Amino acid sequence: MNEAPLRVLIVDDEAPARARLRDLLGDIAATQPSRVVGLAANGVEALRLLESEPADVVLADIRMPVMDGVELARHVLRLERPPAVIFTTAYDQYAIQAFELAATDYLLKPVRAQRLAESLARVRRQLPVADEMLAGLAAGPRRHFSVNERGRILLVPVADVLYLRAELKYVTARTAEREFLLDESLVQLEQEFAGRFVRVHRNSLVARAAVTGVERAGEQDGEARWDVLLAGVPERLPISRRQWPAVRQVLGL
Repeated sequence: MNEAPLRVLIVDDEAPARARLRDLLGDIAATQPSRVVGLAANGVEALRLLESEPADVVLADIRMPVMDGVELARHVLRLERPPAVIFTTAYDQYAIQAFELAATDYLLKPVRAQRLAESLARVRRQLPVADEMLAGLAAGPRRHFSVNERGRILLVPVADVLYLRAELKYVTARTAEREFLLDESLVQLEQEFAGRFVRVHRNSLVARAAVTGVERAGEQDGEARWDVLLAGVPERLPISRRQWPAVRQVLGL
């Protein structure tokens, strides 16, 4: 066998499941050589491991606490050299079909050695999965934004973000402590987090829970101009005339 060993990261919240996958990788080493570079119990642990130990493939359970497998796969895409992701799942056939349409492989639990070998062979030829496809599989919005800073992935809890503002080709995510640059679309973020953020201007969304009020900021063309006030930061974000009726309704003003 002349294939180079695949570097594999195993992610599952159940220790027996992690051990089974590690044993199966050993069983198929003659045809699909691999090297386990780490074991993680959830997506956050997996991302931390990937910072110091690159992987070619991530075997990720779908349902995990803290961060599930689908959200992990979306963050992994932002790595400079993203590994392929194989989902391990006990989902029904309809969900499995969705994974196939997204061009990512899956292993139905209990995982079988032959199926794992076929999946690794596929990984050697596989292109990265598009984030839009993974978003369609997600059970709900992400819990974290991911930011690539100096070669490592920073996780920013969505619950900590006070506002999102489009600036040039990036989106600034503001928490009470600092700003982060997201390489994402404001329109896509508005759709994904419609229940958490409200648009106040063509270039900005604010977290509903962070709004402490609005304040008149003068007049423009004979009409009052308003700013939104946010907890924990001194910035006042302008509310456009176009968005003012919707903002009033959403915030109960």
